[in-house]
Amino acid sequence: MSPPAVARFGIMTAPSQVDYDDILRVWREADAIPAIEHAWLFDHLMPIGGDPNGVTYEGWTLLSALAAYTRRLRLGVLVTSNRFRPPAVLAKIAATVDVVSGGRLDFGIGAGSRPGHPLARREYEAHGLPFHDAARAVGGLAEACTVIRRLWTASEPFDFDGAHIRLTGAFGNPKPVQRPHPPLLIGGRAPSTLRVAAEHADLWNIPGADIDDAIDRSALLDRYCAEIGRDPASITRSILLPVSYDDPGATRDAIHGATEAGFRHIVLGLPAPYPLGVARWVADELVPAPPGEPVTAPPRQDPRGRHDPARDSP
Repeated sequence: MSPPAVARFGIMTAPSQVDYDDILRVWREADAIPAIEHAWLFDHLMPIGGDPNGVTYEGWTLLSALAAYTRRLRLGVLVTSNRFRPPAVLAKIAATVDVVSGGRLDFGIGAGSRPGHPLARREYEAHGLPFHDAARAVGGLAEACTVIRRLWTASEPFDFDGAHIRLTGAFGNPKPVQRPHPPLLIGGRAPSTLRVAAEHADLWNIPGADIDDAIDRSALLDRYCAEIGRDPASITRSILLPVSYDDPGATRDAIHGATEAGFRHIVLGLPAPYPLGVARWVADELVPAPPGEPVTAPPRQDPRGRHDPARDSP
């Protein structure tokens, strides 16, 4: 039996209530640290926390800028709301980012914000976007995955006549750098979304504040894969874990729990403001040493310069 895959660690910097220069600083620092392999933004048009009138950058525009300033990190939006942009336009945007990045895009997509989140719901009304019910949103997500993949790979124009998407003479050019296409990461926990992930996803992501729920949803994804004859192991399990600067031990415990449960793609959500050197702190304090490397635990500080007594003993 082959050994389990080694977990790959990344960071997420929510592009809200923070300056562009601060996000750029963190990404460029992380780009130079091999232990951090991927980096992510979120996809909201208005704040979903803090000052409701505060800054929020458009995720894909910002991602393209960060792609141009980095050289190694894989990168993406965790996750794109399929409700915000027509899927054919989104396919063009994503292909452009893959070209700008030299083939480093992981394409994250989901059905969009849940109706019960008022701060997320308001961004649709504020931007003149329709907010359809969950069934239509998930149906549109499934068709979007099909259309986007075809636009990335088809060598001739095509028509598409779905229940939610209709295209005539659709054709994508340029194609993404990655062949056959960038990996598709589908985010969500609803059973209907998990069925879409079972059919289309290369990676599946879930917020991991409740690890027991994440484990249950992963098992449900296994079942849906089996129902359609797909090997569940072909979908990498990804989890978003919040980082605590004040209690890194709790974050390390959450990472351990997630990796023990089979999650091999770990996204560490960094709260703003971002301390100087935060990417190095993440690599030193939170990312486990690769198998076979010695583990040492000298006295450490949190990224704001405070002592972390939890690391004083081996």
